[in-house]
Amino acid sequence: MLPVSPLTRILLFVVLALGLTLAACAPAVESPASTVSVPEEAPAATETSAQAPAPTGAPQAELSGKLILYSGRSEPLIQPVIDAFKALHPNVEILLKSGSSSQMANALLEEKANPQADLFITTEIFTIQTLAKEGILQAYRPAAADLLPPEALGDGDLWVGLTRRARVIMYNTDLVSPEEAPQSIFELSDPKWKGQIAAAGSTNGSMQAQIAVLETAIGAEATETWLNGLLANEVTFFGGHTDVRKAVGAGEFKIGLVNHYYYYLQATEGSPVGIVFPDQGEGQIGLITNLTNAGIINGAQNPAAAQAFIDFLLSAEGQKLFAELNYEYPILPGVALHPDVQPLDAYRMAEVNLRDATLNLDAVFALIEKVGLP
Repeated sequence: MLPVSPLTRILLFVVLALGLTLAACAPAVESPASTVSVPEEAPAATETSAQAPAPTGAPQAELSGKLILYSGRSEPLIQPVIDAFKALHPNVEILLKSGSSSQMANALLEEKANPQADLFITTEIFTIQTLAKEGILQAYRPAAADLLPPEALGDGDLWVGLTRRARVIMYNTDLVSPEEAPQSIFELSDPKWKGQIAAAGSTNGSMQAQIAVLETAIGAEATETWLNGLLANEVTFFGGHTDVRKAVGAGEFKIGLVNHYYYYLQATEGSPVGIVFPDQGEGQIGLITNLTNAGIINGAQNPAAAQAFIDFLLSAEGQKLFAELNYEYPILPGVALHPDVQPLDAYRMAEVNLRDATLNLDAVFALIEKVGLP
Protein backbone atom coordinates (compact mmCIF):
# COMPACT_ATOMS: atom_id res chain seq x y z
CA MET A 1 0.00 0.00 0.00
CA LEU A 2 1.24 3.48 -0.83
CA PRO A 3 2.01 5.78 2.12
CA VAL A 4 -0.73 8.24 3.02
CA SER A 5 0.26 11.89 3.33
CA PRO A 6 -0.67 13.97 6.41
CA LEU A 7 -3.14 15.98 4.32
CA THR A 8 -4.86 12.84 3.11
CA ARG A 9 -5.09 11.56 6.69
CA ILE A 10 -6.76 14.84 7.65
CA LEU A 11 -9.52 14.36 5.11
CA LEU A 12 -9.95 10.70 5.98
CA PHE A 13 -10.18 11.65 9.68
CA VAL A 14 -12.88 14.19 8.90
CA VAL A 15 -14.91 11.67 6.94
CA LEU A 16 -14.63 9.04 9.65
CA ALA A 17 -15.61 11.56 12.29
CA LEU A 18 -18.77 12.23 10.34
CA GLY A 19 -19.54 8.53 10.30
CA LEU A 20 -19.02 8.20 6.55
CA THR A 21 -17.37 5.21 4.93
CA LEU A 22 -15.49 5.14 1.65
CA ALA A 23 -18.20 2.95 0.20
CA ALA A 24 -20.80 5.54 1.08
CA CYS A 25 -18.65 8.27 -0.37
CA ALA A 26 -18.43 6.84 -3.85
CA PRO A 27 -21.81 5.80 -5.20
CA ALA A 28 -22.42 5.71 -8.91
CA VAL A 29 -22.52 9.18 -10.45
CA GLU A 30 -26.07 10.51 -10.37
CA SER A 31 -27.98 12.55 -12.87
CA PRO A 32 -29.19 16.06 -12.03
CA ALA A 33 -32.71 14.78 -11.63
CA SER A 34 -31.87 12.38 -8.78
CA THR A 35 -32.60 13.30 -5.18
CA VAL A 36 -29.96 14.07 -2.58
CA SER A 37 -30.46 14.22 1.18
CA VAL A 38 -29.24 16.88 3.63
CA PRO A 39 -29.15 20.20 1.79
CA GLU A 40 -26.15 22.43 2.43
CA GLU A 41 -26.75 26.12 2.75
CA ALA A 42 -24.88 29.35 1.80
CA PRO A 43 -24.43 33.66 1.59
CA ALA A 44 -24.85 37.21 -0.73
CA ALA A 45 -22.83 40.71 -2.15
CA THR A 46 -23.01 44.43 -3.27
CA GLU A 47 -25.04 46.43 -5.79
CA THR A 48 -25.14 47.48 -9.44
CA SER A 49 -24.08 45.34 -12.37
CA ALA A 50 -20.72 43.63 -12.75
CA GLN A 51 -18.18 44.20 -15.48
CA ALA A 52 -17.52 40.48 -15.91
CA PRO A 53 -18.80 38.17 -18.68
CA ALA A 54 -22.53 37.63 -18.19
CA PRO A 55 -23.79 34.73 -20.32
CA THR A 56 -27.08 35.88 -21.83
CA GLY A 57 -28.91 35.60 -25.12
CA ALA A 58 -29.43 32.59 -27.39
CA PRO A 59 -28.27 29.13 -26.31
CA GLN A 60 -24.72 28.27 -27.32
CA ALA A 61 -24.13 24.80 -28.79
CA GLU A 62 -20.35 24.92 -29.21
CA LEU A 63 -19.76 22.74 -26.11
CA SER A 64 -20.81 19.12 -25.91
CA GLY A 65 -20.15 15.87 -24.09
CA LYS A 66 -20.50 14.90 -20.42
CA LEU A 67 -19.50 17.18 -17.56
CA ILE A 68 -19.18 15.23 -14.31
CA LEU A 69 -19.59 17.54 -11.33
CA TYR A 70 -18.78 16.62 -7.73
CA SER A 71 -20.48 19.08 -5.38
CA GLY A 72 -20.26 19.79 -1.67
CA ARG A 73 -23.48 21.74 -2.18
CA SER A 74 -26.58 19.57 -2.19
CA GLU A 75 -28.61 19.16 -5.33
CA PRO A 76 -31.41 21.62 -4.39
CA LEU A 77 -28.84 24.42 -4.21
CA ILE A 78 -26.70 23.58 -7.24
CA GLN A 79 -29.43 22.34 -9.62
CA PRO A 80 -30.75 25.84 -10.52
CA VAL A 81 -27.21 26.82 -11.50
CA ILE A 82 -26.88 23.68 -13.61
CA ASP A 83 -30.21 24.42 -15.31
CA ALA A 84 -29.13 27.98 -16.16
CA PHE A 85 -25.82 26.73 -17.60
CA LYS A 86 -27.58 24.10 -19.70
CA ALA A 87 -29.85 26.77 -21.16
CA LEU A 88 -26.68 28.27 -22.64
CA HIS A 89 -25.00 24.96 -23.50
CA PRO A 90 -27.78 22.45 -24.25
CA ASN A 91 -25.38 19.90 -25.77
CA VAL A 92 -23.54 19.42 -22.46
CA GLU A 93 -24.85 16.55 -20.35
CA ILE A 94 -24.17 17.27 -16.68
CA LEU A 95 -23.91 14.39 -14.22
CA LEU A 96 -24.04 15.46 -10.59
CA LYS A 97 -22.67 13.67 -7.56
CA SER A 98 -23.52 15.45 -4.29
CA GLY A 99 -22.45 14.98 -0.68
CA SER A 100 -20.52 16.75 2.04
CA SER A 101 -17.38 18.57 0.90
CA SER A 102 -15.15 16.13 2.80
CA GLN A 103 -17.06 13.15 1.39
CA MET A 104 -16.56 14.36 -2.18
CA ALA A 105 -12.93 15.24 -1.53
CA ASN A 106 -12.26 11.78 -0.15
CA ALA A 107 -13.73 10.27 -3.33
CA LEU A 108 -11.45 12.48 -5.43
CA LEU A 109 -8.42 11.33 -3.45
CA GLU A 110 -9.41 7.70 -3.95
CA GLU A 111 -9.83 8.31 -7.70
CA LYS A 112 -6.59 10.25 -8.16
CA ALA A 113 -5.00 7.60 -10.38
CA ASN A 114 -8.16 7.31 -12.49
CA PRO A 115 -10.14 10.60 -12.23
CA GLN A 116 -13.89 10.27 -12.63
CA ALA A 117 -14.89 13.92 -12.12
CA ASP A 118 -14.29 17.03 -14.21
CA LEU A 119 -15.13 19.71 -11.67
CA PHE A 120 -15.41 20.05 -7.89
CA ILE A 121 -17.43 22.65 -5.98
CA THR A 122 -16.84 22.93 -2.24
CA THR A 123 -18.56 24.82 0.55
CA GLU A 124 -15.39 25.89 2.40
CA ILE A 125 -11.75 26.66 1.76
CA PHE A 126 -9.93 23.97 3.75
CA THR A 127 -10.97 21.13 1.45
CA ILE A 128 -9.97 22.91 -1.77
CA GLN A 129 -6.60 23.86 -0.28
CA THR A 130 -5.98 20.23 0.63
CA LEU A 131 -6.88 18.96 -2.83
CA ALA A 132 -4.63 21.54 -4.45
CA LYS A 133 -1.69 20.36 -2.32
CA GLU A 134 -2.47 16.73 -3.14
CA GLY A 135 -2.25 17.36 -6.90
CA ILE A 136 -5.95 16.71 -7.51
CA LEU A 137 -6.60 20.02 -9.32
CA GLN A 138 -5.35 21.57 -12.56
CA ALA A 139 -4.76 25.25 -13.23
CA TYR A 140 -7.36 27.46 -14.85
CA ARG A 141 -7.58 31.25 -14.71
CA PRO A 142 -11.25 32.27 -15.08
CA ALA A 143 -12.38 35.05 -17.40
CA ALA A 144 -13.37 37.18 -14.38
CA ALA A 145 -10.12 36.57 -12.47
CA ASP A 146 -8.86 40.17 -12.66
CA LEU A 147 -12.08 41.39 -11.01
CA LEU A 148 -11.81 39.11 -7.98
CA PRO A 149 -10.03 39.79 -4.68
CA PRO A 150 -6.56 38.19 -4.68
CA GLU A 151 -7.41 35.86 -1.79
CA ALA A 152 -10.14 34.27 -3.95
CA LEU A 153 -7.56 32.94 -6.42
CA GLY A 154 -5.70 29.82 -5.36
CA ASP A 155 -1.94 29.53 -5.71
CA GLY A 156 -1.13 28.71 -9.33
CA ASP A 157 -4.81 29.30 -10.26
CA LEU A 158 -5.63 25.79 -9.02
CA TRP A 159 -8.96 26.95 -7.55
CA VAL A 160 -11.16 30.02 -7.42
CA GLY A 161 -13.53 31.42 -4.81
CA LEU A 162 -17.22 31.62 -5.66
CA THR A 163 -18.95 33.24 -2.68
CA ARG A 164 -18.12 34.64 0.74
CA ARG A 165 -19.69 33.59 4.03
CA ALA A 166 -19.54 35.61 7.25
CA ARG A 167 -19.10 34.04 10.70
CA VAL A 168 -21.83 35.51 12.91
CA ILE A 169 -23.65 35.07 16.18
CA MET A 170 -27.36 34.29 16.03
CA TYR A 171 -29.64 34.32 19.05
CA ASN A 172 -33.20 33.49 20.02
CA THR A 173 -35.02 36.79 20.49
CA ASP A 174 -37.54 35.23 22.89
CA LEU A 175 -34.66 34.40 25.24
CA VAL A 176 -32.08 37.13 24.54
CA SER A 177 -32.64 40.82 23.88
CA PRO A 178 -30.56 42.70 21.26
CA GLU A 179 -28.90 44.59 24.10
CA GLU A 180 -27.90 41.33 25.86
CA ALA A 181 -26.63 39.51 22.77
CA PRO A 182 -22.85 38.91 22.61
CA GLN A 183 -21.07 41.41 20.38
CA SER A 184 -17.82 39.45 20.09
CA ILE A 185 -16.95 35.81 19.57
CA PHE A 186 -14.74 36.15 22.64
CA GLU A 187 -17.83 36.80 24.77
CA LEU A 188 -18.92 33.23 24.08
CA SER A 189 -16.69 32.10 26.95
CA ASP A 190 -18.50 34.39 29.41
CA PRO A 191 -19.96 32.19 32.20
CA LYS A 192 -23.34 33.95 31.79
CA TRP A 193 -23.81 31.84 28.61
CA LYS A 194 -22.59 28.55 30.13
CA GLY A 195 -24.48 25.61 28.63
CA GLN A 196 -26.57 27.89 26.41
CA ILE A 197 -24.45 28.04 23.21
CA ALA A 198 -24.46 25.77 20.13
CA ALA A 199 -21.77 25.62 17.44
CA ALA A 200 -20.44 23.34 14.71
CA GLY A 201 -17.59 21.13 15.86
CA SER A 202 -14.08 20.29 14.72
CA THR A 203 -15.12 18.37 11.59
CA ASN A 204 -16.84 21.44 10.14
CA GLY A 205 -14.83 23.33 7.49
CA SER A 206 -16.17 26.73 8.51
CA MET A 207 -15.13 26.22 12.11
CA GLN A 208 -11.72 24.96 10.96
CA ALA A 209 -11.24 28.06 8.80
CA GLN A 210 -12.29 30.33 11.68
CA ILE A 211 -9.64 28.73 13.88
CA ALA A 212 -7.05 29.24 11.12
CA VAL A 213 -7.93 32.92 10.78
CA LEU A 214 -7.75 33.38 14.55
CA GLU A 215 -4.34 31.74 14.69
CA THR A 216 -3.12 34.26 12.12
CA ALA A 217 -4.87 37.26 13.70
CA ILE A 218 -4.21 36.73 17.41
CA GLY A 219 -1.70 33.87 17.55
CA ALA A 220 -1.90 30.20 18.45
CA GLU A 221 -1.78 30.74 22.23
CA ALA A 222 -4.72 33.18 22.27
CA THR A 223 -6.68 30.95 19.89
CA GLU A 224 -6.09 27.99 22.20
CA THR A 225 -7.36 30.09 25.11
CA TRP A 226 -10.52 30.90 23.14
CA LEU A 227 -11.18 27.25 22.30
CA ASN A 228 -10.60 26.19 25.90
CA GLY A 229 -13.02 28.93 26.94
CA LEU A 230 -15.71 27.43 24.70
CA LEU A 231 -15.11 24.00 26.19
CA ALA A 232 -15.17 25.35 29.74
CA ASN A 233 -18.43 27.11 28.95
CA GLU A 234 -19.95 23.77 27.92
CA VAL A 235 -20.72 24.80 24.35
CA THR A 236 -22.64 22.04 22.57
CA PHE A 237 -20.93 21.09 19.30
CA PHE A 238 -22.96 19.69 16.41
CA GLY A 239 -21.73 18.09 13.20
CA GLY A 240 -23.13 20.93 11.09
CA HIS A 241 -24.77 24.33 11.21
CA THR A 242 -28.27 23.23 10.22
CA ASP A 243 -28.65 21.53 13.61
CA VAL A 244 -27.29 24.67 15.29
CA ARG A 245 -29.71 27.08 13.62
CA LYS A 246 -32.71 24.84 14.21
CA ALA A 247 -31.83 24.36 17.89
CA VAL A 248 -31.47 28.12 18.42
CA GLY A 249 -34.66 28.77 16.46
CA ALA A 250 -36.53 26.30 18.67
CA GLY A 251 -35.20 27.88 21.86
CA GLU A 252 -33.12 24.84 22.85
CA PHE A 253 -30.11 27.17 22.99
CA LYS A 254 -29.95 30.93 23.39
CA ILE A 255 -26.88 31.51 21.19
CA GLY A 256 -25.41 29.93 18.04
CA LEU A 257 -22.11 30.47 16.21
CA VAL A 258 -22.89 30.03 12.50
CA ASN A 259 -22.33 31.25 8.95
CA HIS A 260 -24.55 34.27 8.30
CA TYR A 261 -26.95 32.63 5.84
CA TYR A 262 -28.12 30.13 8.45
CA TYR A 263 -29.67 33.03 10.33
CA TYR A 264 -31.59 34.10 7.21
CA LEU A 265 -32.71 30.55 6.50
CA GLN A 266 -34.00 30.19 10.07
CA ALA A 267 -35.70 33.59 10.00
CA THR A 268 -37.42 32.62 6.74
CA GLU A 269 -38.93 29.66 8.59
CA GLY A 270 -40.53 32.11 11.01
CA SER A 271 -38.30 31.49 14.02
CA PRO A 272 -37.65 34.30 16.55
CA VAL A 273 -33.97 34.87 15.79
CA GLY A 274 -31.60 37.84 15.64
CA ILE A 275 -28.10 38.28 14.25
CA VAL A 276 -24.86 39.95 15.36
CA PHE A 277 -21.97 40.64 12.98
CA PRO A 278 -19.37 40.42 15.74
CA ASP A 279 -16.14 42.12 16.77
CA GLN A 280 -16.82 45.57 15.34
CA GLY A 281 -15.69 47.54 18.39
CA GLU A 282 -12.49 49.48 18.87
CA GLY A 283 -9.54 47.09 19.12
CA GLN A 284 -11.58 44.04 18.15
CA ILE A 285 -10.50 41.75 15.30
CA GLY A 286 -13.32 42.45 12.84
CA LEU A 287 -15.61 40.09 10.95
CA ILE A 288 -14.23 36.69 9.89
CA THR A 289 -15.36 35.21 6.56
CA ASN A 290 -14.94 31.95 4.64
CA LEU A 291 -15.02 31.14 0.90
CA THR A 292 -16.85 28.57 -1.21
CA ASN A 293 -14.74 27.45 -4.15
CA ALA A 294 -14.42 25.49 -7.38
CA GLY A 295 -11.55 23.69 -9.09
CA ILE A 296 -11.05 21.60 -12.24
CA ILE A 297 -9.87 18.03 -11.70
CA ASN A 298 -6.41 17.09 -12.95
CA GLY A 299 -7.11 14.58 -15.72
CA ALA A 300 -10.66 15.82 -16.39
CA GLN A 301 -12.24 14.28 -19.47
CA ASN A 302 -14.10 17.45 -20.45
CA PRO A 303 -11.93 20.39 -19.34
CA ALA A 304 -13.51 22.78 -21.86
CA ALA A 305 -16.96 22.33 -20.34
CA ALA A 306 -15.50 22.55 -16.82
CA GLN A 307 -13.83 25.86 -17.68
CA ALA A 308 -17.05 27.20 -19.17
CA PHE A 309 -18.97 26.15 -16.05
CA ILE A 310 -16.55 28.01 -13.78
CA ASP A 311 -16.82 31.11 -15.99
CA PHE A 312 -20.59 30.88 -15.68
CA LEU A 313 -20.39 30.55 -11.89
CA LEU A 314 -18.37 33.77 -11.84
CA SER A 315 -20.60 35.65 -14.27
CA ALA A 316 -23.16 38.18 -13.06
CA GLU A 317 -25.93 35.69 -13.85
CA GLY A 318 -24.32 32.81 -11.95
CA GLN A 319 -23.40 34.96 -8.96
CA LYS A 320 -26.93 36.33 -8.75
CA LEU A 321 -28.26 32.80 -8.39
CA PHE A 322 -26.05 32.21 -5.33
CA ALA A 323 -27.22 35.47 -3.78
CA GLU A 324 -30.91 34.86 -4.39
CA LEU A 325 -31.00 31.15 -3.57
CA ASN A 326 -29.02 31.14 -0.36
CA TYR A 327 -28.32 34.67 0.87
CA GLU A 328 -24.63 34.38 -0.08
CA TYR A 329 -22.14 37.16 -0.66
CA PRO A 330 -20.99 36.85 -4.31
CA ILE A 331 -17.26 37.12 -4.82
CA LEU A 332 -17.76 39.13 -8.02
CA PRO A 333 -18.07 42.86 -7.31
CA GLY A 334 -21.30 44.59 -8.27
CA VAL A 335 -23.78 41.72 -7.99
CA ALA A 336 -26.94 42.64 -6.07
CA LEU A 337 -27.43 41.08 -2.67
CA HIS A 338 -30.62 39.43 -1.54
CA PRO A 339 -32.63 42.42 -0.25
CA ASP A 340 -32.66 41.03 3.31
CA VAL A 341 -28.86 40.73 3.56
CA GLN A 342 -26.68 43.48 4.99
CA PRO A 343 -23.75 44.42 2.70
CA LEU A 344 -20.32 43.52 4.01
CA ASP A 345 -19.02 47.02 3.39
CA ALA A 346 -21.11 48.05 6.40
CA TYR A 347 -18.70 46.11 8.63
CA ARG A 348 -15.02 46.11 9.49
CA MET A 349 -13.40 42.93 8.25
CA ALA A 350 -10.66 40.89 9.92
CA GLU A 351 -7.37 41.92 8.34
CA VAL A 352 -6.33 38.40 7.40
CA ASN A 353 -5.79 36.90 3.94
CA LEU A 354 -8.02 33.82 4.10
CA ARG A 355 -6.16 31.96 1.35
CA ASP A 356 -2.82 32.32 3.14
CA ALA A 357 -4.23 31.72 6.63
CA THR A 358 -5.69 28.35 5.63
CA LEU A 359 -2.52 26.96 4.03
CA ASN A 360 -1.12 25.54 7.29
CA LEU A 361 -3.64 22.76 7.79
CA ASP A 362 -1.42 20.73 10.10
CA ALA A 363 -1.19 23.54 12.67
CA VAL A 364 -4.97 23.93 12.81
CA PHE A 365 -5.61 20.23 13.26
CA ALA A 366 -2.83 19.95 15.82
CA LEU A 367 -4.51 22.66 17.89
CA ILE A 368 -7.92 21.01 17.52
CA GLU A 369 -6.47 17.75 18.81
CA LYS A 370 -4.54 19.47 21.60
CA VAL A 371 -7.61 21.08 23.14
CA GLY A 372 -9.86 18.11 22.40
CA LEU A 373 -12.45 20.03 20.41
CA PRO A 374 -15.34 17.62 19.66
